[in-house]
Amino acid sequence: MAVLAYSLGKREINHHFTIRNAKLISAALVVLLVVFHIASRYYGGGDSCERLLSRGRYLGENVWQPYGCMMHKYRSTETKTCLSEKRVAFLGDSRIRQLFYSFIKIIDPGQAEDGNKHEDISFEVESSSVNVDFLWYPEANNSMKERLTSWTNEDLPKPDVVILGAATWSIKFHSGSSETLDQYKVNLTAIAVHLEKLADHAEVYWVLQEPVNEEVLSESRKMITNQQVDLYNEAAVDVFNKNKRSGGSRVKLLAASRQAAMQTVAQSDDGLHLPEATRNVGAMVLMNSLCNKLLRPIDGSCCQTFAAPNLLQKLSALIFVGSAAALLVFHVLGRNRQRRPVPPDVESLEEKKPATAAAAPLGLTAPLQALCRMGVIMSYFYLCDRADVFMKEQKFYTHSTFFIPLIYIFVLGVFYSENTKETKLLNREQTDEWKGWMQLVILIYHVSGASAFLPVYMHVRVLVAAYLFQTGYGHFSFFWLKGDFGLYRVCQVLFRLNFLVLVLCLVMDRPYQFYYFVPLVTFWFVVIYALLAVWPQILQKKANSSGLWHFGVLAKLLSLLLFICLFAFSQGFFERVFSVWPISALFELNGSVHEWWFRWKLDRFAVIHGMLFALLYLVLQKRQVLSEGKGEALFSAKISNLLLFLSVVSFITYSIWASSCKTKTECNEMHPYISVVQILAFILIRNIPGYARSIYSSFFAWFGKISLELFICQYHIWLAADTKGILVLIPGNPSLNIMVSTFIFVCVAHEISLITNDLAQVVIPKDNMALLKRLGAVGLLAALWLLLARGNSHPTTGA
Repeated sequence: MAVLAYSLGKREINHHFTIRNAKLISAALVVLLVVFHIASRYYGGGDSCERLLSRGRYLGENVWQPYGCMMHKYRSTETKTCLSEKRVAFLGDSRIRQLFYSFIKIIDPGQAEDGNKHEDISFEVESSSVNVDFLWYPEANNSMKERLTSWTNEDLPKPDVVILGAATWSIKFHSGSSETLDQYKVNLTAIAVHLEKLADHAEVYWVLQEPVNEEVLSESRKMITNQQVDLYNEAAVDVFNKNKRSGGSRVKLLAASRQAAMQTVAQSDDGLHLPEATRNVGAMVLMNSLCNKLLRPIDGSCCQTFAAPNLLQKLSALIFVGSAAALLVFHVLGRNRQRRPVPPDVESLEEKKPATAAAAPLGLTAPLQALCRMGVIMSYFYLCDRADVFMKEQKFYTHSTFFIPLIYIFVLGVFYSENTKETKLLNREQTDEWKGWMQLVILIYHVSGASAFLPVYMHVRVLVAAYLFQTGYGHFSFFWLKGDFGLYRVCQVLFRLNFLVLVLCLVMDRPYQFYYFVPLVTFWFVVIYALLAVWPQILQKKANSSGLWHFGVLAKLLSLLLFICLFAFSQGFFERVFSVWPISALFELNGSVHEWWFRWKLDRFAVIHGMLFALLYLVLQKRQVLSEGKGEALFSAKISNLLLFLSVVSFITYSIWASSCKTKTECNEMHPYISVVQILAFILIRNIPGYARSIYSSFFAWFGKISLELFICQYHIWLAADTKGILVLIPGNPSLNIMVSTFIFVCVAHEISLITNDLAQVVIPKDNMALLKRLGAVGLLAALWLLLARGNSHPTTGA
């Protein structure tokens, strides 16, 4: 009865919630969210710069998250570049002096707080001509006004940045009287006039007063209450907002440090001065406000404008708009009556057979429809990660943000368990399932920032190696069994692997190597193809005639191993080979092939391990050594139990090693040699028991069929700032935001899979002459693209 209810429940869900309905809902959500964000920006006021200075929250204990944007953590070299040839002036009391010290410690982390109290302090970096001064003005009075007046009237060196604030001394020395508050308003009104004049050539910040911890204040400071601090802050806000209402104040109010202090003031030693970590928040907020628009760090979206579209981006938009116009013309002329063909294998990826071409010619309508859909999707990509429409926030790892979603998806995976169509080792449903759950784990790993936790990082590294293992296994199996080395097959695979990434390179203005996994699997596919296609071509049919041919295959694999070792143990040789133009255009990132070297070296043996496993399995299968019947164990009982025991022990041993590993560098050195043990252990545990081979998770398998699209799309429409942060569609509610953005993200990935499939049927014809002509045209376009890219090459900052 329970099984029946379980089956009916799944059927009911699948009946009402189809992928088509899901895509319609996601499209409606995108439209509503775009309207909401544009309207809230227009009517609510405030750009990312204002949000940086005014609002935020703590992620954990020490990580400050501004509202709706990402704050870059500046290093010394960056700050010296940003502030080169500039003068920065801090004016105020001891609290402003604290902010001054935190600010210069970003520039020079070794700087000591050794200045005399109640005196001016100077800081200078001669090599970059950075000057930062603290000027002791504890009250907003005539003395402060005179200093500001001298900068506006006299022919003296003027600061490029002015940061000031004062109130607690006025409260302390006048016992918080109302007359002093009134005089403070008068003084601040007069000071504001000069600050506005300074803002003609400098950036000016007024620092709102942080709260105090009244319980630990000394007797001489007891009159400095939070009520008094709030009154003085209200006076400052009123003065500067009045200017803003009358003509637009250019004095920026720094309130973020106050908001941060409200959560940490209890840690203050004397009740007045803030803990170092809290004042560091204010200093880093200031540094982001000053430097983001100049240095444009990719993980610093606060206070940063986006670059205008370049020539290639404009051309891409023109192609999509042109496709829409052509489709409209076809529709008006009544030529849009063709039914969209149902692709035989819409989800196939790199190691599966390409879809066969449709029986009837599709004409121009089908590719135009596909390009129009792709254009709409690319517009969403652009809005998410290249326009100031949606918000972005930084990642923050906690064990719960990684492991709780992991539990949820595995419960869903078990819920959608079904019987397989076949019970062979690594059958189609099982490999799709394997890719699916691995991809979901990798997605959770990326969005939660789990790379900060070394044991998780090392286990995910095994999953990436397993993907490459499947690449070697799948392609070797296909060529060994089918012997199809034709141009059509090669072009189908290369198109399916690279279509989305090439479009993103144009639309998102990113180099090919930025999407590192696609270059990796493309490279290995080409290597496998070349290795097996070169004379002598040794296939299963030939090997069956004589067992000696197996040694020929092993000799080819040995030559591949030597090729890998040659590159792996000679970084200089590797970099020289891949730095030659035009190859370098495919593998360089930020003007260097170092990232390609790192990615290639990390899993350099995974593909050959997959090929060796495929050869061994296919030989054993041909000789009927394995028992692959339904419900049958793969080996005899003793061998099966021994292999299962060894597999479980290897899993536990690896987890212990990964937990005890000290650094990523140390772990990564061992990873290429030991990852295969974990992969083989999983395969054995999953396939030795007959009942395990007989079932699979259709939930995981569904995601496995679009795993490549999921991996690539996450860069821009689930994560943000080129994976450095998280896309925020629903501000103020992280849980709801991740659910909505995930829903849209998955629908988009699935639609791109269909589009790729539709275009593959049209772009890659079966006729070799037609295909050669198209390849020639593509070659000319690629050469033009490479020349344009070379002429307009620029580093991908922070990617």
